[in-house]
Amino acid sequence: MPPPSDIVKVAIEWPGAFPKLMEIDQKKPLSAIIKEVCEGWSLGNHENFALQNADSTNFYITEKNRNDIKNGSILRLTTSPSQMAGQLHERIQSSSMDAKLEALKDLANSSRDVTFAQEFINLDGISLLTQMVESGTDFGDLLSFTLTAFVELMDHGIVSWDTFSVAFIKKIAGYVNKSAMDMAVLQRSLAILESMVLNSQDLYQKVAQEITIGQLIPHLQGTDQDIQTYTIAVINALFLKAPEDKRQEMAHILAQKQLRSIILSNVIRSPKPINDEMAHQLYVLQVLTFNLLEDRMMTKMDPQDQAQRDIIFELRRIAFDVECEPNNSGSIEKRKSMYTRDYKKLGFINHVNPAMDFTQIPPGMLALDNMLYFARHHQDAYIRIVLENSSREDKHECPFGRSSIELTKMLCEILKVGELPSENCHDFHPMFFTHDRSFEEFFCICIQLLNKTWKEMRATSEDFNKVMQVVREQIMRALTQKPNSLDQLKSRLQNLSYTEILKIRQSERMNQEDFQSRPILELREKIQPEIMELIKQQRLNRLCDGTCFRKISSRRRQDKFWYCRLSPNHKVLHYGDLEESPQGEVPHDSLQEKLPVADIKAVVTGKDCPHMKEKGSLKQNKEVQELAFSVLYESDEYLNFIAPDKHEYCVWTDGLNALLGKEMTSDFTKSDMDTLLSMEMKLRLLDLENIQIPEAPPPIPKEPSNYDFVYDCN
Repeated sequence: MPPPSDIVKVAIEWPGAFPKLMEIDQKKPLSAIIKEVCEGWSLGNHENFALQNADSTNFYITEKNRNDIKNGSILRLTTSPSQMAGQLHERIQSSSMDAKLEALKDLANSSRDVTFAQEFINLDGISLLTQMVESGTDFGDLLSFTLTAFVELMDHGIVSWDTFSVAFIKKIAGYVNKSAMDMAVLQRSLAILESMVLNSQDLYQKVAQEITIGQLIPHLQGTDQDIQTYTIAVINALFLKAPEDKRQEMAHILAQKQLRSIILSNVIRSPKPINDEMAHQLYVLQVLTFNLLEDRMMTKMDPQDQAQRDIIFELRRIAFDVECEPNNSGSIEKRKSMYTRDYKKLGFINHVNPAMDFTQIPPGMLALDNMLYFARHHQDAYIRIVLENSSREDKHECPFGRSSIELTKMLCEILKVGELPSENCHDFHPMFFTHDRSFEEFFCICIQLLNKTWKEMRATSEDFNKVMQVVREQIMRALTQKPNSLDQLKSRLQNLSYTEILKIRQSERMNQEDFQSRPILELREKIQPEIMELIKQQRLNRLCDGTCFRKISSRRRQDKFWYCRLSPNHKVLHYGDLEESPQGEVPHDSLQEKLPVADIKAVVTGKDCPHMKEKGSLKQNKEVQELAFSVLYESDEYLNFIAPDKHEYCVWTDGLNALLGKEMTSDFTKSDMDTLLSMEMKLRLLDLENIQIPEAPPPIPKEPSNYDFVYDCN
């Protein structure tokens, strides 16, 4: 008979003794089990002992997590968390530097466990660490491990960030401001400053007083990508938490300090590949920079404001090379008629009062800013576009004013101006770091593209929206190729002519849509199960290869991993924790935990997952929810996953559903089905190219009056 589900068979270690094999009854109190283990080794004071996972985590077993113990687990009998916390609290105050260093190493390692962290914090351990930092007597490794322990303890969210003194902030800021500082200390100091700024508005004010952009810039000019990443993260945090009226001022300082060019030369164009965390920080900086445009984007033009009206006069002057006429030159009616004619040539909707065109938000005044920038900095191209269109028939002219307004609005939508950066996005564009006025230059390239596409489409005024749709597609396709410079963007857009877009659309349509005649639909239905079986096998093969998952953490940098893979016979899921992200596949025998597929009862996704119902900003993040899934087994136990990306999420949810005999419903399966089915259909119909397939089969002829034509074999 199989053992009861409440009985778990484990091995328990004790230094200097042979491990014991024993059965743990999960219905018994944990204290009773520890007492039983201690008595087996004749150890008294069982309340001073605890059980710990004998793996790389060394996490304590508690009443809360004891259900995670699996058959075959190896546990260790060790000092209880409260005893350990008391011992380390005393040891880190040792007068011996060597003893103190060893104690701080142990503390940094143990602080990753929330059970220990709670006990150490209860002893006012964080205050002790901050006093040690404020005293300024520790340097090098001593200081490094002190800060590491501090970061790990604060990571659990037990203590509020608002409790720290100005003296502590000054010390941490001092380590960042020093030109020559131990890299480990600098890295942890930057991490602490970032957390302070993000978690407390009051601490933001204090940190902003202690740290200047000028003191952070030198850290970007080194070669250590981790230091560069943390430095940009601190700049982003200061940018994000700055009051709205201070952000433009901060952006001006960043421009003065040439932050963009320093990032471009030392990070983006560095020989080292950009890792995901750096890509995320560059994306955040890109978003925050573009968000500075939001104010102008949401500002309507005031038709009575003379300074704003002068910008429109300037556009007219540059286009038609006219001097401002004195007020008494000609009649008022004559001047109005001349202005109306010129504003019509400039492509404004309201020819009489073009200021009214800029009262729509978005894009508001941002559109006018872009037009003026184009007219001043690309004057020849501006004049050519205006004069070229004013010489065409009315219905064929591409209205520069209206186009600029709609294009500015479109670019704001594409770049998501005004939206907060996403938690897990790495979608930064190197070309936006190559120019101080990258948005305006982007507009200048796109307005010329729009005019070119208008001519290629031979569009009329009725086709305006169609042209804008084609231009959006051209821009989106060029951006997905991640051009390294604005010149590279130009060449990509040059290749994406209207004719090329039509070819791409036709090719995609052929890939996605087959003929709708009944014979072909019947053929599709016939071969669809074969394709689905092929996709199923591919998913299961990928599960057999396994995937490395990150553990959930409230910290920005996540460095805890675990690995899961399916056995070749598709009967067992093997999983276990890892020290670091693996370079290749992890063998089955190195993964200690097992979950029989037969025990799996259901697969849940998104907000239905248990780990998505817990409190915490990261766990409530929409993008993390979209990558979350859980496997339910036994009565109410779950194996929780956060997929590294959407692709792995689809692979794993599909594979697990296939194992359970359920339908694979992910977007990835639909895409694969469409691609493979389309390819298979084309191969099978290759011989029928240019042959008309009838909607209905030909009629069956009548039976012949006799069968004399049949050959008699005898």
